[in-house]
Amino acid sequence: MRTDIFARLDREPEPPKIEVPRMTWTRLALFGGTLAFYLVIVVAVLLSTWLVTLDWKIMLFRPYQQWPELHAFLDYYVVLGQRGPTAVMVASWLGWRSWRQHTLRPLLSLGAALLLLNVTVGAVKLGLGRAGPHYATQVGSAELFAGGDIFPSGHTANAVVTWGILAYLATTPRARRYLSATSAVVALGVGLTTVYLGTHWLSDVLLGWAAGLLILLALPWCEPVIAVVEAWILDLRDRMREQLRSRRRLVPSLPVATGNRPVPGLFPPRPAGDGEPVREAVGAGGGRGPSATRSAGLQGSQLAAPRAHHPAAHPAHTAHHAVRSERGPAGPAGSRRPPHSRPATGG
Repeated sequence: MRTDIFARLDREPEPPKIEVPRMTWTRLALFGGTLAFYLVIVVAVLLSTWLVTLDWKIMLFRPYQQWPELHAFLDYYVVLGQRGPTAVMVASWLGWRSWRQHTLRPLLSLGAALLLLNVTVGAVKLGLGRAGPHYATQVGSAELFAGGDIFPSGHTANAVVTWGILAYLATTPRARRYLSATSAVVALGVGLTTVYLGTHWLSDVLLGWAAGLLILLALPWCEPVIAVVEAWILDLRDRMREQLRSRRRLVPSLPVATGNRPVPGLFPPRPAGDGEPVREAVGAGGGRGPSATRSAGLQGSQLAAPRAHHPAAHPAHTAHHAVRSERGPAGPAGSRRPPHSRPATGG
């Protein structure tokens, strides 16, 4: 058993027993308080209250002009809230965890959180249509229903969900505390960075924090669905493996020629009767002709040795028959062609 630090990188022999978060009363109270804060922000912007006035004051203050030395660093830091790069980084880590722990729950939880984020935040963005600070036209206006899509802040909500899912999936209380603090700092920094760069109002960031936190607090309600989807995917994988194994067992194996077994030629011998008809030499007594004896080779010569007294074995007699192969001798052992019929004569 390995005891070094790299032993934690090996795949576990069996799925560990990880406690799935449940919707406790504490979590339910936090969800209710965050939802109330969310609604207060939306109503304050709709009614153009003091929150909209604060938005304009910060925008006219132009923080990116007050501290220009931070601009270069914060341009890169705000990438931690972009959907694409953060999803790839977090999905890579959770994919390794899924492989190591023999479970698809980390990846499915991330997919469920991002799906909820796109649906809820995207619907509010398109429904309210608030324009950003760079596109504002009237001082003191909330800039609602102006064709924009910045309320709530997508960068901020994505930072809360993407980095907060790591704390949600932590396996120990200590890791959960550390990851919660880290994700909160990252999400807070991303939201304030968008205000510094002038791409979002302050109220956009406040609503983005609330939207992301609501999704993380509501994830325990999605756990039964995640468990069903995971079981279906694993069952489908097992069935596909079984089908592949059964197909491999049904594939016949080709025989391999071994030893001195004769290998059939590319061109089989031509059977008699396809081409020119075989002509048999005529000999007295109907014996085997010399052409058949020569074609038989050594074996034929050995078989013909006892018949040396037959006239067909003599060379001169063979030549004589080669010339007269078409003429039948007189007698019953002659040609096999029927005798010519003569017309009957009178008397």
